[in-house]
Amino acid sequence: MSTTLVLIDALNLVRRIFAIEPNQENLAAVQNTAQRVSAATQKILNLTSATHAIAVFDGAASWRYHYYKQYKSTRKPMPAQLSKNMLMIEQAFESSGIPVYRPEQDEADDIIATLASKASKADIKVKIISTDKGFLPHLDQNIDIYDYFKKTWLDKCQIKEKFLVEQAQLTELWAMAGDKTNDIPGISGVGVKTAQKLLNEYFTFSKVLESNDLKPTEKKKLSLGLDDYVISKNLVTLRTDIHLGFNLKNLRLNR
Repeated sequence: MSTTLVLIDALNLVRRIFAIEPNQENLAAVQNTAQRVSAATQKILNLTSATHAIAVFDGAASWRYHYYKQYKSTRKPMPAQLSKNMLMIEQAFESSGIPVYRPEQDEADDIIATLASKASKADIKVKIISTDKGFLPHLDQNIDIYDYFKKTWLDKCQIKEKFLVEQAQLTELWAMAGDKTNDIPGISGVGVKTAQKLLNEYFTFSKVLESNDLKPTEKKKLSLGLDDYVISKNLVTLRTDIHLGFNLKNLRLNR
C-alpha cells in the first residue's frame, strides 16, 4: 500500500464548522462542532485513503507577529466559548485516530509546509486539507490541496484562472498587492490588478524594478514601497525548515 500523508489545517477546518452555529456563546455550539469535526475527519481519511495523518493547530504568537507588529492586528479573535473549550475539539480529532500537534509558537501553515515539503522530497503523496491560499505555491507532483467545504481539489489551472498569474508568481503578487485578511501591507498604491499586469509583463518583481518602460508614477510607487514589499514577501512565504521533533512513523494511522 502506497504512503499517503494527510495534513489538516485544524483551525481552518474548525472555525468554518463553528461559524455555522447559531448560538456561539453556548457550550452546545462547541459540542456540535466537535461532532462535526469528528465526522469531517472520517470523511477526509476515507476520501484520501490516508496511511498517515496529523491535525496541526497554531502555536502562540509566531515569528511573524514579532517581525511585523501589525500582522493580523485587525482579525477578530476566536470566539470565547470555542477558545476555552479547544481541548474538546482536539479530542474530536484524536477520537478519529488522528494525532494533534500544537507547536509552542509556530503557525500551523509553516508546520504543514515543512511536513509537506519533506514528504514530497521523499516522494510521498501529501494531501493538505485547507482553504488557505498560502499553500498554493507548494502544489507539486506529490502535494495536493483539498477544500473540504467546496469538495474540490485545487490545481495549477485554477491558480491561473483565479489569480491571473502563474503559480511561481503568487508570493510576489501577494507581496506587491498586500493581503488585507492578514494585515500584510504590500506596496502602497499598487493593487491586485496593477501587480497582475506588471508580473504578466515582466514575470518577476526584480525584472519589474529593472524596467525602463514603467510610468514615472509606477516607478515612484515601487521605489517608495520597496521596504514594504520585502516585509510582505517574508510574511507571505511559508517556511519549510521548521524543526519538528517527530517523524513520519509517529503519524501512522491504526486503521
